[in-house]
Amino acid sequence: MKRFTLTGAPGSGKTSILRVLAATGYAVVEEAATDVMAARLAAGDTEPWTDPMFIEQIAVLQRHRREEPVSPDATAQVHDRSAVCTLALARHLGHPVPPLLHAEIARITEAGYFDRRVLYVRPLGFLEPTQVRRISYEESLAFEHLHETEYLRLGFEIVDVPVGPVGERAAALDAHIRSWA
Repeated sequence: MKRFTLTGAPGSGKTSILRVLAATGYAVVEEAATDVMAARLAAGDTEPWTDPMFIEQIAVLQRHRREEPVSPDATAQVHDRSAVCTLALARHLGHPVPPLLHAEIARITEAGYFDRRVLYVRPLGFLEPTQVRRISYEESLAFEHLHETEYLRLGFEIVDVPVGPVGERAAALDAHIRSWA
């Protein structure tokens, strides 16, 4: 079974696209960083991103989700971000890269766990802040650039998902994935 990474700037529409793909039968793996952030905020930590352990917690949850069994009926699996995105986050926050994240990067790059084509959702031109998404639009563009830099540095190919209605973006991804799976 082929595994694909869907990534892009915060607020670019990844989650909406993934909901459409899941409804059409794709196995979807949810983003870990958002869930770690939400859990820490709910526990009263007002700035979880300042803790260097934040990166490791994300990497642990990503690994756990990556290792979960997949339905034998699934022909392709789409991950909302990967360890490469967590690496970009560590760099963005100025945190050291924990050994567990280095190991995850090695595993997914050397073992060919993910398809080398990364589905890269381009920003919508604005950003809706949320309790979990506390980044300006300008910061999100810099963060997006870090993602692209890390993926390219590690030998991945960027496949642009241009701005457009969610249904059109999901349909374009579906066509790409079907042609590659």
